[in-house]
Amino acid sequence: MNQFFLQQGNSKELHPFAHIIEFGIRRNNTVQLNSFTETSTNSIRIYYVLEGKFEWIINDHQHILYPGDLVLIQPGHKFGGQKGVLDIGKLCSLYIEVNKAEPADRIMFGKWTSLPKNEILAIGKILRLCNTPVLSRVKEAGRILTEIRNEIFNQQIGYSTRVNQLLDELFILIARKLTLQNNTHRDFPQSFMNLENALRQNLSHNWSVEEMAAMVGLGTTTFTEKVKSYSGFSPLNYLITIRISEAIKLLKQNDLSVTDIALDTGFYSSQHFSTTFKKLTGYTPSDFRKKNISNEQD
Repeated sequence: MNQFFLQQGNSKELHPFAHIIEFGIRRNNTVQLNSFTETSTNSIRIYYVLEGKFEWIINDHQHILYPGDLVLIQPGHKFGGQKGVLDIGKLCSLYIEVNKAEPADRIMFGKWTSLPKNEILAIGKILRLCNTPVLSRVKEAGRILTEIRNEIFNQQIGYSTRVNQLLDELFILIARKLTLQNNTHRDFPQSFMNLENALRQNLSHNWSVEEMAAMVGLGTTTFTEKVKSYSGFSPLNYLITIRISEAIKLLKQNDLSVTDIALDTGFYSSQHFSTTFKKLTGYTPSDFRKKNISNEQD
């Protein structure tokens, strides 16, 4: 799906859908300070990861997300990017208004839904009582969101009814997945996290794809395919995002020079570090440090 952004009150496409507050797709190509700070709303916020790896804080808990993952942010729950930044990647977002007068133990939809009341009650309770806001690799959700987008923009006969039916389908899917989801982790992402921890502990090492693949017991071809599938990046580009993420943390320590940070995070020179850092964040390391100090003083 291509980028777009629709907002209630500003987008004529949403006039027939008072319950859809926002709907859009955003591609973020650079890391920017204070671009994704924690907020809460009275709506249900749904995010579907299309590309990239995202580190988010949801209701005071850290979550790492990969392509195909769906996030359900409940009304009143805080949500934002770790370190206040939106990571590089592509997201689909959908905000749906809910009935604010309902008890705290359930979520109720408005008159747009065609579901029977008993099913609305059951789904609303499942959504409110879910233990985790993240559903892993829900490809069906991507298909539904694509169909919603197509209906809204093509506006063929019966499109408003079809959009609401697709919203019902989406919430049924989410409720079923929440009911079935257990606490087991996906096999590769667990190895993926172990690999990332190992990389962070020795970022100054000149890691090769072969070395990284060996650490998770895979051949380079399979490893490359899995990294691309779960993160949206090639193994070496994924390693660069880890290095930049670690560099952001170190730049907040004023006693470390930019050159030391460059070498500690695996860049062969301060110039290489500066060029890569600016490409991914929009700032040179020195400008990033100055801006961070300025924000802290404010």
